[in-house]
Amino acid sequence: MELGFIGLGKMGMNMVTRLRRDQHRVVVFDRSQDLIKQAESQGCIASSSLADLVGKLNAPRTVWIMVPSGAPTEETVHAVAALLHPGDTIIDGGNTRFHDDVRRAAELKARQIHYVDAGTSGGVWGLKVGYCLMVGGEEAPVTRLAPIFTTLAPENGWAHVGGHGAGHYVKMVHNGIEYSMMQGYAEGFELMSKSEYNFDLGRIADLWMHGSVVRSWLLELAVSALKDDPKLEKLKGFVQDSGEGRWMIADAIEKDVPVPTLTTALFTRFRSRQEQSFAEKMLAALRNAFGGHAVRR
Repeated sequence: MELGFIGLGKMGMNMVTRLRRDQHRVVVFDRSQDLIKQAESQGCIASSSLADLVGKLNAPRTVWIMVPSGAPTEETVHAVAALLHPGDTIIDGGNTRFHDDVRRAAELKARQIHYVDAGTSGGVWGLKVGYCLMVGGEEAPVTRLAPIFTTLAPENGWAHVGGHGAGHYVKMVHNGIEYSMMQGYAEGFELMSKSEYNFDLGRIADLWMHGSVVRSWLLELAVSALKDDPKLEKLKGFVQDSGEGRWMIADAIEKDVPVPTLTTALFTRFRSRQEQSFAEKMLAALRNAFGGHAVRR
């Protein structure tokens, strides 16, 4: 098949490389000329602008957008839509809030342009093992694009999960579960790191990968991390979030669904970014004030 692809970052470059392995015709655009040249070396066709990219595609055109969430994605969707024609399709493969998918799909439908949201999981390992794709949108464009999804995903690794926004909704929940799983591993390994037994944490992580009920790909990644840096001394405990956890909590509040594990995991990430916590200073001040408990200046 033929595809326009915008955004050649960590995931985008690997995705177009994987697409070229199955001989899909891929026209690429990125702000970085170096990345465009790298994609060309994989057999992609370079473009100098969004208009040039669209001009090099045959109808019905399909453009996959893989840029940072929020304003960059919104601006790119509008810019590309202005260049497309009835019957063409835009795929948003980034991390987008599902409400925005529903709104965009309605706006594009008025111009007879299809919109597909593809929640994409796989990270930097996707080139080798494939990307799990959670796809939302109308049946017709999703069916037409099945060869693209099949190339990007491992066997049985993509599904049409529902209408507009459904793909990113499922990806949002997926990432919320991911937050919670990582937090569980983090707390368990911290407790073992403080144990009097002087555990080899990498060996234990590897042990758990063999028959244990807590084995997972995340745990496999923990094995690698602990092998390279057994006490994680090369890292700072600074953890960002990409938004999906916040969106999932907001949706859970709206639906009166308790998600305490996810909430704790997200708030722990917030705390990780503070050199000094004002809340903890307040706790120290209050204990000192009512009980004369010692404080550190």
